[in-house]
Amino acid sequence: MKRDRHGKGKILATDEIQLLFSEGLACHRDRCLFAVALFSAARINEVCTLLTADIYDSNLRVRSHLTLRKANTKGKLATRTIPIISDLRSMLTTYLPEAGYEYLFPGRYGYGHITSDSAARILRKACAKVGIEGASTHSFRRTALTQMSDTGIPLKVIAEVSGHRNLSELQEYLEVRPAQVLGAVASLSILFPVSEVGKRGFDAFTPNPTLTAVDAPKLSPDGK
Repeated sequence: MKRDRHGKGKILATDEIQLLFSEGLACHRDRCLFAVALFSAARINEVCTLLTADIYDSNLRVRSHLTLRKANTKGKLATRTIPIISDLRSMLTTYLPEAGYEYLFPGRYGYGHITSDSAARILRKACAKVGIEGASTHSFRRTALTQMSDTGIPLKVIAEVSGHRNLSELQEYLEVRPAQVLGAVASLSILFPVSEVGKRGFDAFTPNPTLTAVDAPKLSPDGK
Protein backbone atom coordinates (compact mmCIF):
# COMPACT_ATOMS: atom_id res chain seq x y z
CA MET A 1 0.00 0.00 0.00
CA LYS A 2 1.20 3.49 -0.84
CA ARG A 3 2.04 5.73 2.13
CA ASP A 4 3.77 9.13 1.92
CA ARG A 5 4.47 8.40 -1.76
CA HIS A 6 6.32 5.17 -0.92
CA GLY A 7 5.27 1.62 -1.79
CA LYS A 8 2.77 0.37 -4.35
CA GLY A 9 -0.60 1.96 -4.97
CA LYS A 10 -3.30 -0.20 -3.43
CA ILE A 11 -5.70 -2.35 -5.39
CA LEU A 12 -9.05 -0.55 -5.25
CA ALA A 13 -12.14 -2.44 -4.14
CA THR A 14 -15.36 -2.04 -6.12
CA ASP A 15 -16.98 0.08 -3.42
CA GLU A 16 -13.93 2.36 -3.29
CA ILE A 17 -14.10 2.90 -7.04
CA GLN A 18 -17.80 3.73 -6.77
CA LEU A 19 -17.08 6.17 -3.95
CA LEU A 20 -14.28 7.89 -5.84
CA PHE A 21 -16.31 8.40 -8.99
CA SER A 22 -19.54 9.37 -7.27
CA GLU A 23 -18.25 11.58 -4.45
CA GLY A 24 -14.48 12.01 -4.64
CA LEU A 25 -13.63 13.25 -8.12
CA ALA A 26 -14.99 16.76 -8.48
CA CYS A 27 -15.72 17.18 -12.19
CA HIS A 28 -16.47 15.23 -15.34
CA ARG A 29 -12.95 15.78 -16.69
CA ASP A 30 -11.40 14.19 -13.61
CA ARG A 31 -13.81 11.26 -13.71
CA CYS A 32 -13.11 10.75 -17.40
CA LEU A 33 -9.34 10.94 -16.85
CA PHE A 34 -9.33 8.17 -14.26
CA ALA A 35 -11.96 6.14 -16.09
CA VAL A 36 -9.59 5.98 -19.05
CA ALA A 37 -6.79 4.92 -16.67
CA LEU A 38 -8.97 2.19 -15.20
CA PHE A 39 -10.56 0.82 -18.36
CA SER A 40 -7.37 0.84 -20.41
CA ALA A 41 -4.99 -0.27 -17.63
CA ALA A 42 -2.66 2.48 -18.89
CA ARG A 43 0.00 4.30 -16.94
CA ILE A 44 -1.04 7.78 -15.87
CA ASN A 45 1.47 9.49 -18.18
CA GLU A 46 0.08 7.49 -21.11
CA VAL A 47 -3.39 8.75 -20.24
CA CYS A 48 -2.31 12.37 -19.76
CA THR A 49 -0.59 12.45 -23.15
CA LEU A 50 -3.46 10.91 -25.15
CA LEU A 51 -4.19 12.80 -28.34
CA THR A 52 -7.76 13.81 -29.07
CA ALA A 53 -7.42 12.36 -32.59
CA ASP A 54 -6.60 8.98 -31.04
CA ILE A 55 -9.98 8.94 -29.27
CA TYR A 56 -12.38 10.65 -31.70
CA ASP A 57 -12.60 10.16 -35.47
CA SER A 58 -13.06 12.93 -38.07
CA ASN A 59 -16.82 12.85 -37.43
CA LEU A 60 -16.22 13.41 -33.70
CA ARG A 61 -17.38 9.92 -32.82
CA VAL A 62 -15.56 7.82 -30.24
CA ARG A 63 -13.33 5.30 -31.98
CA SER A 64 -13.58 1.56 -31.35
CA HIS A 65 -10.06 1.57 -29.84
CA LEU A 66 -7.92 4.15 -28.09
CA THR A 67 -4.30 4.42 -29.17
CA LEU A 68 -1.35 4.74 -26.81
CA ARG A 69 1.44 5.93 -29.05
CA LYS A 70 4.89 4.40 -28.77
CA ALA A 71 6.53 7.76 -28.06
CA ASN A 72 4.40 8.20 -24.92
CA THR A 73 4.75 4.68 -23.50
CA LYS A 74 7.25 3.62 -20.87
CA GLY A 75 10.48 2.65 -22.60
CA LYS A 76 8.96 3.66 -25.94
CA LEU A 77 8.65 -0.02 -26.82
CA ALA A 78 5.51 -0.17 -28.93
CA THR A 79 2.19 1.46 -29.75
CA ARG A 80 -0.78 -0.19 -28.05
CA THR A 81 -4.44 -0.13 -29.05
CA ILE A 82 -7.04 -0.84 -26.37
CA PRO A 83 -10.72 -1.57 -27.10
CA ILE A 84 -13.05 1.07 -25.67
CA ILE A 85 -15.83 -0.61 -23.69
CA SER A 86 -19.35 0.80 -23.73
CA ASP A 87 -19.22 2.46 -20.30
CA LEU A 88 -16.05 4.34 -21.20
CA ARG A 89 -17.45 5.19 -24.63
CA SER A 90 -20.43 6.87 -22.97
CA MET A 91 -18.17 8.96 -20.73
CA LEU A 92 -15.95 9.98 -23.64
CA THR A 93 -18.97 10.96 -25.71
CA THR A 94 -20.17 13.27 -22.95
CA TYR A 95 -16.64 14.62 -22.45
CA LEU A 96 -16.16 15.67 -26.11
CA PRO A 97 -16.90 19.43 -25.60
CA GLU A 98 -14.12 19.59 -23.00
CA ALA A 99 -11.49 17.77 -25.06
CA GLY A 100 -8.53 19.84 -26.22
CA TYR A 101 -7.75 20.52 -29.86
CA GLU A 102 -4.56 18.43 -29.66
CA TYR A 103 -4.60 16.64 -26.34
CA LEU A 104 -7.57 14.83 -24.86
CA PHE A 105 -6.91 16.31 -21.42
CA PRO A 106 -5.49 19.81 -21.97
CA GLY A 107 -3.30 21.56 -19.43
CA ARG A 108 -4.00 24.80 -17.63
CA TYR A 109 -5.41 27.52 -19.87
CA GLY A 110 -5.72 24.97 -22.67
CA TYR A 111 -1.99 24.65 -23.39
CA GLY A 112 -0.25 21.28 -23.72
CA HIS A 113 -1.64 18.41 -21.67
CA ILE A 114 -2.39 17.83 -18.02
CA THR A 115 0.69 16.53 -16.20
CA SER A 116 1.05 13.33 -14.21
CA ASP A 117 1.79 15.40 -11.09
CA SER A 118 -1.45 17.34 -11.55
CA ALA A 119 -3.38 14.09 -11.93
CA ALA A 120 -1.76 12.77 -8.74
CA ARG A 121 -2.80 15.91 -6.82
CA ILE A 122 -6.37 15.57 -8.08
CA LEU A 123 -6.49 11.95 -6.91
CA ARG A 124 -4.97 12.67 -3.50
CA LYS A 125 -7.58 15.35 -2.90
CA ALA A 126 -10.39 13.02 -4.00
CA CYS A 127 -9.13 10.17 -1.80
CA ALA A 128 -8.82 12.46 1.22
CA LYS A 129 -12.38 13.65 0.65
CA VAL A 130 -13.85 10.11 0.79
CA GLY A 131 -11.38 8.59 3.25
CA ILE A 132 -9.44 6.23 0.98
CA GLU A 133 -5.84 5.60 2.03
CA GLY A 134 -2.95 4.03 0.14
CA ALA A 135 -4.17 4.78 -3.39
CA SER A 136 -2.10 6.38 -6.13
CA THR A 137 -2.53 7.05 -9.84
CA HIS A 138 -0.94 3.63 -10.40
CA SER A 139 -3.77 1.99 -8.44
CA PHE A 140 -6.03 2.11 -11.50
CA ARG A 141 -3.55 0.17 -13.62
CA ARG A 142 -2.91 -2.39 -10.85
CA THR A 143 -6.63 -2.74 -10.16
CA ALA A 144 -7.47 -3.32 -13.82
CA LEU A 145 -4.73 -5.91 -14.37
CA THR A 146 -5.55 -7.74 -11.13
CA GLN A 147 -9.24 -7.84 -12.05
CA MET A 148 -8.37 -9.41 -15.41
CA SER A 149 -6.22 -12.00 -13.67
CA ASP A 150 -8.95 -12.74 -11.10
CA THR A 151 -11.42 -13.54 -13.87
CA GLY A 152 -9.06 -16.07 -15.42
CA ILE A 153 -7.72 -14.06 -18.38
CA PRO A 154 -4.39 -15.64 -19.47
CA LEU A 155 -1.31 -13.61 -18.57
CA LYS A 156 -0.24 -13.48 -22.22
CA VAL A 157 -3.50 -11.73 -23.10
CA ILE A 158 -3.23 -9.34 -20.14
CA ALA A 159 0.29 -8.46 -21.27
CA GLU A 160 -1.14 -7.37 -24.62
CA VAL A 161 -3.22 -4.80 -22.76
CA SER A 162 -0.57 -3.74 -20.25
CA GLY A 163 2.31 -3.56 -22.71
CA HIS A 164 4.60 -5.76 -20.63
CA ARG A 165 7.17 -7.72 -22.62
CA ASN A 166 8.13 -9.85 -19.61
CA LEU A 167 5.44 -11.87 -17.80
CA SER A 168 7.44 -11.81 -14.56
CA GLU A 169 7.20 -8.00 -14.57
CA LEU A 170 3.47 -8.23 -15.14
CA GLN A 171 3.06 -10.58 -12.18
CA GLU A 172 4.52 -7.93 -9.88
CA TYR A 173 1.43 -5.82 -10.62
CA LEU A 174 -1.00 -8.54 -9.63
CA GLU A 175 -2.17 -8.87 -6.06
CA VAL A 176 -3.02 -12.18 -4.41
CA ARG A 177 -6.00 -11.71 -2.11
CA PRO A 178 -6.52 -13.67 1.16
CA ALA A 179 -9.79 -15.10 -0.19
CA GLN A 180 -7.91 -16.47 -3.19
CA VAL A 181 -5.35 -18.20 -0.94
CA LEU A 182 -8.16 -19.72 1.13
CA GLY A 183 -9.90 -20.87 -2.04
CA ALA A 184 -6.70 -22.42 -3.36
CA VAL A 185 -6.11 -24.40 -0.18
CA ALA A 186 -9.79 -25.37 0.14
CA SER A 187 -9.65 -26.83 -3.37
CA LEU A 188 -7.26 -29.48 -2.05
CA SER A 189 -10.09 -31.12 -0.09
CA ILE A 190 -10.93 -33.13 -3.20
CA LEU A 191 -7.63 -35.00 -2.69
CA PHE A 192 -8.59 -36.31 0.77
CA PRO A 193 -8.85 -40.17 0.72
CA VAL A 194 -12.52 -41.12 0.88
CA SER A 195 -11.75 -44.19 2.99
CA GLU A 196 -10.20 -42.02 5.69
CA VAL A 197 -13.17 -39.69 6.10
CA GLY A 198 -14.73 -40.22 9.52
CA LYS A 199 -12.52 -43.23 10.24
CA ARG A 200 -11.18 -41.90 13.54
CA GLY A 201 -14.63 -41.09 14.84
CA PHE A 202 -15.95 -44.54 13.86
CA ASP A 203 -13.04 -46.45 15.41
CA ALA A 204 -13.39 -44.56 18.66
CA PHE A 205 -16.83 -46.09 19.20
CA THR A 206 -16.23 -49.58 17.75
CA PRO A 207 -16.03 -52.27 20.45
CA ASN A 208 -12.73 -54.15 20.66
CA PRO A 209 -13.58 -57.74 19.73
CA THR A 210 -10.78 -59.08 22.01
CA LEU A 211 -12.14 -57.29 25.08
CA THR A 212 -13.86 -59.77 27.46
CA ALA A 213 -16.33 -59.15 30.20
CA VAL A 214 -13.54 -59.68 32.70
CA ASP A 215 -11.37 -57.02 31.06
CA ALA A 216 -14.18 -54.49 30.92
CA PRO A 217 -14.17 -51.82 33.62
CA LYS A 218 -16.52 -52.42 36.49
CA LEU A 219 -19.31 -49.89 36.74
CA SER A 220 -21.18 -49.00 39.86
CA PRO A 221 -24.99 -49.43 39.86
CA ASP A 222 -25.41 -45.72 39.08
CA GLY A 223 -23.19 -46.06 35.99
CA LYS A 224 -20.11 -44.31 37.45
